[in-house]
Amino acid sequence: MKVGFVNIFGKPNAGKSTLLNALIGEKMAIVSHKVQTTRHRIKAFLNKEWEYQIIFSDTPGIIEPKYKLHEKMMKAVKGSLEDADVALLLVDVKDDKEEANAIFSSLKLKVPAIVITTKTDLAKDNAVEEAKEFFTAKSYCKDWIGISVTDNTNLDQLLELILKYLKEGQPFYDDQDLTDLPTKFFVGEMVREKIFQLFGDEIPYHTTVMVNEFKEKTTLTKIQADIIVQRESQKAIILGEGGKMIKQVGSLARIDIEEFLGQKVFLELFVKVKTKWRDDEMKLKEFGYNN
Repeated sequence: MKVGFVNIFGKPNAGKSTLLNALIGEKMAIVSHKVQTTRHRIKAFLNKEWEYQIIFSDTPGIIEPKYKLHEKMMKAVKGSLEDADVALLLVDVKDDKEEANAIFSSLKLKVPAIVITTKTDLAKDNAVEEAKEFFTAKSYCKDWIGISVTDNTNLDQLLELILKYLKEGQPFYDDQDLTDLPTKFFVGEMVREKIFQLFGDEIPYHTTVMVNEFKEKTTLTKIQADIIVQRESQKAIILGEGGKMIKQVGSLARIDIEEFLGQKVFLELFVKVKTKWRDDEMKLKEFGYNN
C-alpha cells in the first residue's frame, strides 16, 4: 500500500485549493478569485482500499509577511515543507515563470517535486510547452505536468505521477476519514468564503470567523459564529443597511453548510470589532491561528 504526505505549494491564486478539492472530490478548502484566501494548512485524505492513502495538504500562498497573521500563515507553509514526502509546486500558466522559479528554489526542497502548470485551458499560443521546457530544466523538478481542473485535464495522470514517488507503508488515518480538522473549522471557513465573495478587496483581509456554538440535534444543527473585524466602519459594511449584507452572508453560507453536514442548519451571525487582531498574538490563538 502506497502512503505519504503530498503537500501543495505556490503563489496565492495558483489554484492550490481548487486542485485539492478536485483530487479529493469534496470541497475541503474554500476558494475565491481573491489572493490569500487560504490561511491554514488543510489536510485532506485520499484513500483507495489496499492501494494507497495520500495525505494532501493545501497551504497558504507564499508571501512576504506584513503582520503576525501572515507570519502564522508562512509557519503553516514551513510545517508542510518539513513533513512532505512529495511536493506539488503550482504555477498558473499566465504567471511569470522566473518569479515562480525564485519561489520554488527558495523552498530548498529535500523531497521529489512535481511542477504543475495550472489553468492550461486558458493558455495562449505555446505557453504550456514553454512552461514545460522552462521547469523541466530546473534541478528541483522531478516531473512536470500541465493540468486544468475546469475541464479535468490530466488529473488522473497527476495521481499516477504522485504514486510513483510514494513508498509502501501503513496508513496514518482511518480510511473513512477525510481530514483531521473538526467540523467547526469548515463551518467557519464557509462563512469566511462568503465574505470573500460578497465584499470588496479590503474587507475580507481584515476579517476572520469564530464559531462559538455548534450543537447537533436529530433534525437541526444550531450554529452561532462571530465575524471579527478590526474597525467599527468595517462592522457597518459587513452588517449593511438594515442588516442586508450579513443576512446575505448567512443565507449563502447556510446553503453550503447544510450540504456539507447533510442536515438543516440554524445559523446565527454577529459582527464584533477586535482592534488590530491580525497583529495580536493572543487574539490570533483565540481565533484558531495556532501555528
